[in-house]
Amino acid sequence: MLIRNATIATSTAVFKGDVLVIESKIAAIGEGLSAAGIRAAEDDPGEIIDAEGLYLLPGGVDVHTHMDLDVGFTRSSDTFLTGTIAAACGGTTTIIDHMAFGPAGASLHHQVEVYEKLAEDAVIDYGFHGVIQHVDDGVLAEMDELAKRGITSFKIYLTYDFKLSDAAIQRVLTKALERGYMICVHCEDDGMLTSLRQQYLLEGFATPRYHALSRPSECELLAVQRMLALSRRVGDAPLYVVHLSTELGLEAIRAAKARGQQRVFAETCPQYLLLDDSRYDDPSEGLKYIMSPPLRKLNDEEALWCSLAAGEIDTIATDHCPFFFAAQKQRGKDDFTLCPGGASGVEERMPLIFSHGFMKGRLTLPQLVWLCCTRPAQLFGLGDSKGDIKVGMDADLVLFDANREFSFTKEHLHENVDYTPYEGLPQQGYPILTISRGEVIVEEGSFTGNRGRGRYLNRRRIT
Repeated sequence: MLIRNATIATSTAVFKGDVLVIESKIAAIGEGLSAAGIRAAEDDPGEIIDAEGLYLLPGGVDVHTHMDLDVGFTRSSDTFLTGTIAAACGGTTTIIDHMAFGPAGASLHHQVEVYEKLAEDAVIDYGFHGVIQHVDDGVLAEMDELAKRGITSFKIYLTYDFKLSDAAIQRVLTKALERGYMICVHCEDDGMLTSLRQQYLLEGFATPRYHALSRPSECELLAVQRMLALSRRVGDAPLYVVHLSTELGLEAIRAAKARGQQRVFAETCPQYLLLDDSRYDDPSEGLKYIMSPPLRKLNDEEALWCSLAAGEIDTIATDHCPFFFAAQKQRGKDDFTLCPGGASGVEERMPLIFSHGFMKGRLTLPQLVWLCCTRPAQLFGLGDSKGDIKVGMDADLVLFDANREFSFTKEHLHENVDYTPYEGLPQQGYPILTISRGEVIVEEGSFTGNRGRGRYLNRRRIT
C-alpha cells in the first residue's frame, strides 16, 4: 500500500509526504515514494491511496475501555465485536480493556480466561489490564504469571465492593516497583461518597443531580492524595490515575511531581473536557450522564485543557462503558444509585479531540497524536509497534478530512447503544479511512474488515 501526498502528523512533527506499507508494517516515509515499491508479486500491484488535502495520523490507542462489562445486574451494551467496530470507525485501532470484577476470592487468571473468550470477535488489536480484587501471597505471585501472558498493568479501586485497604495497596505497589508493572487506580474516596449518597437518599434526593453532588471534587482529591502518599511511601511506584476529572486532583498530581514523584501518570477523557454538570439538571435526561467520576464544572474543563497543552496530563482515553438509555439506564429513574454508570466514547474520542482540540487551537497535531496514540502505547508496553508513524511500526493509520463539518448524532455512530452523550455537538473534521496492520477496515464510515481479525497484544513491562 502506498499513501501519497498526505499531511502526516507524528508525535513530534507535521509534514507533507508519502507512507509506504509492506505487508503489515510501515516500510518507508518520504516524498515521491515509488509505487513500484509496493508490488509484492507480479499479480499484486498493491493499492495506492491519494491523500491530498487529508491528514494522516497514527491509529488511536484507547487504554481505557469496558467492553461487555458485567456489573452484576446487567452488562455494558457493546461487545468486543460491536465496540471494536465502533472504535475502528472513529479512528482507533488498539484498545486495552479493563476487565470486570470476578467472583469474590477469584484468582487473577479467572477473569483473563473469561475475557479471552469475550474478545475472540474483536476487529482491532487489543490487550487487557489485570484487575485486583483482594491481595494475598497468591495474588502477588499471579501478577508475575499474568505478565508472562503479556498483562503488565493492573487496576485497583478505592471504592466499590472490592476496594483495597492501604495495607493491600502498599503490597501491590511494592510488587509493581520491583517488577515494572503499571498500577491503574480509580480515585474516589469511598467514605465520602458513601456517606453523601446515604444522606441524600434519606432526605429524599434521588435525581441524577445528586449523583454529582454525592461525588464532589474533594472526593477525587482525597483519593488521589492517598494514592500519591502510598506510592511515595514505597519508593515512587508506577501509578496511573484513570479518568482524572477535577482541577483539585490535577493540582495534587502537579504538587507530587514538583516534590520529585516522576512516575505518576494521569489520564483524562473527552467527557470531562467537553461536558459539564449542568447535564444533570434534567431529571430524566440526566440519567444519560451518570458515570463515575461525574461530569464537573466549567473551570475543571478549562484546567484540564490547559494541563493537556502544558504536557501535565499524559493521555486521553474514554472509559467507554455504554448502557441503553431506554432500558438499562431507566433502572435509576427513581434512585440515581441504581443506574448503571458509564457512557460511550470509543468512537467519538479521536474526532472530538481533533475537532475541539486541534481545530480550535487548544492542541497542536503532535500533541493530539501524543495524547491519543503515542503516549498511551508507550506507558502500556506497546511503544515499539503502536501509536506513531515510524518505519518498522505496525501500519495502523487513519485519514482525517478536516473539512468535514456536521453535528454529532446517534445516526453517525456504530456503538451498540441508543444515544451518544455528545448529541448535537458541532464537529469539524472526521476520519474517513482507517487502516489496521496495512488493511483498510473502514472507508467513509463503513466497516469493511472481518470479524475476529483483531490480535491479542503481548505487552512489555514499563522501564
